This record gives sequence, structure tokens and C-alpha cells, in this order.
Amino acid sequence: MTLVAFDFDGTLSDSEMTVLLGERMGVADEMADITERAMNDELSYAESLRDRAALLEGLSTDGAKAAFDEVALRPDAATVIRELDEAGVTTAILTGGFERGVEAALAKAGVSVDVVVANRLPVEDGRLTGAVEGPLIEGTKDDALERLAGEREIPISRTIAVGDGANDLPMLEVAGLAVGFAPKPAVRPACDAVVGSMEELRDVLDEEELFG
Repeated sequence: MTLVAFDFDGTLSDSEMTVLLGERMGVADEMADITERAMNDELSYAESLRDRAALLEGLSTDGAKAAFDEVALRPDAATVIRELDEAGVTTAILTGGFERGVEAALAKAGVSVDVVVANRLPVEDGRLTGAVEGPLIEGTKDDALERLAGEREIPISRTIAVGDGANDLPMLEVAGLAVGFAPKPAVRPACDAVVGSMEELRDVLDEEELFG
């Protein structure tokens, strides 16, 4: 049995959820700057996420839904997920992004994964509060990966992590195979393999004999 854990923004999707949300509030440029600093390990991920969520205070739930509905998987990502599922591989998405965006993108593509570990944006009186909640604010992806593997009795050596940014480093460093998807410079040294497309990722997974 193998577990493949994907990051979402910048990996399975080329959308950036906080930027899409920020566009609805007129703060997309500020969002993008904070995100880039965090992904390059210039700012702690927890701090960056709270800073970005604060910029969204007051956004209506309709505005948030419209932004999440724009989130989409990369070309061929759905094919990779579907083939892993058909091969009996356990799949997970571990993201500091938000459940609703992940769910919208998966539903649009007609695929699903076994587990989604993501954060949430609380709502009060029909508007975002500017806060953020969830397991991957202070929590790290290595803990999440190890917990998921343990629950399914999968050795950590049989895990594969796929990510691009600094907050993916913990899971890339503990996984049996670390795959960087167009990784940031700070992330590349931790990668066993580097890919730039879902087709290339599928080739790496095929080399691991995941598809039978």
C-alpha cells in the first residue's frame, strides 16, 4: 500500500485561493506578495496565512463562494488522481488553503481523494470574520502525513509527497519520495525528483510502479 500526499495551490492547482478571494476585496496584489514571501521561506506560513485572512474581513459569503468556484485543477491532474484511485493508492491533499476551494475544484473535475486536510475561513453574519481556523496553520504537513500513514498502517517509506513551497518542506523531508512540482528555490534541495507538469509527475509515479 502506498500513500500519495499532494499540496494543492501551486501543485494540483495553478489557482491561488487567497489571491482569488483577494480579488473580490481589491487586495489581490497584497495577497500575492505575502504568498510569495511565505513560499520562499521569508515569512512563517502561520503568520502569512493570518495576514492574508485578515485582509478578507468583511467579504460576503457570496463573494467567497464565487472565488472558490474559480478554483480549478491543473490540466491532467484529475487523470493522475483517477488513475491512482483505480490502482488502489491512498490519496490525500494536505493544504494550508481552504476546504471549500479544494472541494469545489475536485467536484468540478469529477474526482475525489481519500483525505483532505485543509483550513477554514470562519463566517459571522454572512461575512468572513478575517480569522482562519484549521489543522495546517500552526500544524505542519509532516505531522499530518505521519498521522495519515499511521492510521492506514502504511510505512512512511511508502509515502510520496508532492509540493512546491516552503510549507511543503516538512512533508517532503519525511516522505519516502519527495517530488517537487516546479518547486521554489528554497524547496528544491529537499526533492528527490522535480517535475513541471502532471504528465511528468505521472511518469515519476509510474517509475514507482504505482499503476501496476
